[in-house]
Amino acid sequence: MKTKLVSPNAETLSPLTVAQREHLAELAALPDASIDTSDIPELSDEAWGAGVRGRFYRPVKQQITARVDADVLDWLKSQGRGYQGRLNAILRREMLASLKQARRA
Repeated sequence: MKTKLVSPNAETLSPLTVAQREHLAELAALPDASIDTSDIPELSDEAWGAGVRGRFYRPVKQQITARVDADVLDWLKSQGRGYQGRLNAILRREMLASLKQARRA
């Protein structure tokens, strides 16, 4: 049985209610000193330095057929092995920029 990874995103999450927004604003206004962290150990600078971003995150890949201009494909391939990964990275960068811009609006 294959497990499907579901990630929340702007399209699948319902918008925050007014009460939720107010509560988040109250939390954001709290000074750090008033937050009770007695139930969790404080991490040292050494522990933070050993952290790796995205270590366990692996996006689900989906095979597609896409048509791109020949010169674009030639350029991607001219950069060496891994042109499909580069294409994905370019598309992801544009997707994230678009999502960031949509959140600002």
